[in-house]
Amino acid sequence: MFNQPKQKSTATHTWQVWAMYVVLAVSLSEEQALKQVCPSCDATQSCNCSSMGLDFIPSGLTDKITLLDLARNRIKHIRAHDLQQAVNLRTLLLQSNKISSIDEDSFVSLGKLELLDLSNNRLAHLSPRWFDHLVSLQHLHIHGNCYSDLGESSPFSSLRNLSSLHLGNPRFSTIRQGNFEGITLLDQLWIEGSNLSVYEPGSLKSIKKINHMIISIRRVDLFSAIVRDLLHSAIWLEIREIKLDIENEKLVQNSTLPLTIQKMTFTRASFSDKYASQIMVLLKEITSLRELESIDSVLEGNGNWNTELIKVSGQSSVETVSVTNMTILHFYLFLDLKGLESQISKLKRLSIASSKVFMVPCSLARNFLSLVYLDFHDNLLVNNRLSETICKDAWPSLQTLNLSKNSLKSLNQTAKYVTNLPKLNNLDISQNNFGEIPDVCEWPAKLKYLNLSRTRISKLTACIPSTLEVLDISANNLKEFNLHLPFLKELYLAKNQLKALPDAASIPNLVAMSIGRNKLSSFSKEELESFKKMELLDVSANNFICSCEFLSFIQHQAGIGQMLVGWPEGYICDSPLAVRGAQVGAIHLSLMECHQSLVVSLICAVFFLVILVLVAIGYKYHAVWYMRMTWAWLRAKRKPKRAPPKDICYDAFVSYSENDSNWVENVMVQELEQACPPFRLCLHKRDFVPGKWIVDNIIDSIEKSHKTLFVLSEHFVQSEWCKYELDFSHFRLFDENNDAAILILLEPIQSQAIPKRFCKLRKIMNTKTYLEWPREEEQQEMFWENLKAALKS
Repeated sequence: MFNQPKQKSTATHTWQVWAMYVVLAVSLSEEQALKQVCPSCDATQSCNCSSMGLDFIPSGLTDKITLLDLARNRIKHIRAHDLQQAVNLRTLLLQSNKISSIDEDSFVSLGKLELLDLSNNRLAHLSPRWFDHLVSLQHLHIHGNCYSDLGESSPFSSLRNLSSLHLGNPRFSTIRQGNFEGITLLDQLWIEGSNLSVYEPGSLKSIKKINHMIISIRRVDLFSAIVRDLLHSAIWLEIREIKLDIENEKLVQNSTLPLTIQKMTFTRASFSDKYASQIMVLLKEITSLRELESIDSVLEGNGNWNTELIKVSGQSSVETVSVTNMTILHFYLFLDLKGLESQISKLKRLSIASSKVFMVPCSLARNFLSLVYLDFHDNLLVNNRLSETICKDAWPSLQTLNLSKNSLKSLNQTAKYVTNLPKLNNLDISQNNFGEIPDVCEWPAKLKYLNLSRTRISKLTACIPSTLEVLDISANNLKEFNLHLPFLKELYLAKNQLKALPDAASIPNLVAMSIGRNKLSSFSKEELESFKKMELLDVSANNFICSCEFLSFIQHQAGIGQMLVGWPEGYICDSPLAVRGAQVGAIHLSLMECHQSLVVSLICAVFFLVILVLVAIGYKYHAVWYMRMTWAWLRAKRKPKRAPPKDICYDAFVSYSENDSNWVENVMVQELEQACPPFRLCLHKRDFVPGKWIVDNIIDSIEKSHKTLFVLSEHFVQSEWCKYELDFSHFRLFDENNDAAILILLEPIQSQAIPKRFCKLRKIMNTKTYLEWPREEEQQEMFWENLKAALKS
């Protein structure tokens, strides 16, 4: 009875554990399924599931994921629980799917989401409920869907942190008041409304400030209404795809609010002669407008504008005009715009690029009194028309001129004409076909910057002005740089054929230099330090020879990484072959590779030293003598063991020490050679052949002697001469016939006292009887008898 509650508690605990296990198992299985669908979902906290043919948002999303890319799949529906666990998601990309419906609570857990892209799907309407909980959303892309309007109210009212909004599609037709309620500040608003037909005035007024407003519209009546609503909020207004056929109407209404539009851009717009004058007059009403831009637009007609209407409308506030890729249908028939002189006197910046401009009338050019910047790049300017375009007194305030990518061919003429611009300090004439340049040219006195890149120049001359501070001559065919430019601070030499750095003495004030993609194989510490003021150096993409000197310098130079642009990935070894393709900063050559000549010298020195030591040792220990003795011994070994009897000339060859010569010559020789019958003895002093090598004499004498007498004494065993005889000559004798040797012990010698080098002698003394010279006279007679008997045996 008392155990029942306990059993019940145990059962409850078991069910809780089981439930946790099931939840964990499901979670793990879902995560595993997610990784199978999106293998990139890993520790990077981002999942790239784009272009995988998914029909649904995969399950298993966790709170670890901050970026989820599901773009370019086949997803049709977003369910309420699909993103429920992804509470830390910052970026959600769902563009280019087939989404037609979204549950209202689908994004309820995405309070940290900053970017949501639903563009290019099939949404037929927008629900404010989708965005209610996206309090952190900054970027929203919903363009390219099927909705025709934004609803009766604002779907964005809860998006207080929204920074950029991109909406609209080919079916988008209506903008109502209240559609943008809740949005007060936008960095960019982009409305694709090429088929917009209904715009309720005041719809955009709720937005207090828009830094960049882009809108695609075709109807001119809507253009006027939209511009009026944006006059006090937009900073930069970009109108796309409009055909400006505007009748007489006012853009600016009576208002005390300041105008904010500073820049207006017309992209892919169309202008006609009939309405061009009217547009210019209308834009003058926007007194805050400072910059006017046209991109990829079309100008119909031939410039027959109502210049009188433009003139009486007053002065324009525009200071910058930029025209890019303007198509003039009849540009060869286009008039010289005479009558617009009053409208251009205060213009400061003019850019007409990629628009087939081939000249500017001198009468018009002289009226650009305030112009400081002129850009005519990528046009059809030629040298024989420059005299008209840059005539005397034209462009009097011009400081920067860009004539790049035209059809100029004479640098001399170009320089001559730009001298008409007294204030010019910046000239870009790159991407023209100059080729050769003259020895001397005349330039404006204040010219500081000159761009001659990609002009096919192969050699530099004094034509380059010495006043320059910046010179760009990259992408030419230069093989050397030998100009003296004392004021130069920046030099660009990339993509040429240079094999060495320029001489620093000619450009002492250089601060930055680019010499990448040339034919440099290395540069030294001395070369680098010769540029006293150098701060930035780009030597990347050259074919470096990674020698030990170069590697040692560049790897140990302090601050080299801060000076070299593109270090270390742009600095690659071309040779030696073993390190080709490796980064210069990562190569470490061995001692042998780095100091090959030193190692070879050391090896030679050691070898020479060894030879000297061997020579010294050989000299001290008579190595040559030993070698000659060995050679003689080897020759003796090849001779017959016993000489023929007819060749025996002596009864005995006497081997003795020079210190014992008195006894041998005055006692023993007298006794034996005067005996009856007498014995013939061979003595080296008397019987050796003069001029014959002593070893050969010894061997020949032994072979021609019946016996060999060894007169042993302390002097004998200490004598090097006797040692040679025993070591080399007598070995054969002892090996062949021990009986041919007669030992005479002149004084007592212990066999243990005999040096080890006399091993044969010690062996014989231990195994053979020898004659000992007696000191007593009565015993000497017996000694001589025994000796004579031994000689006769």
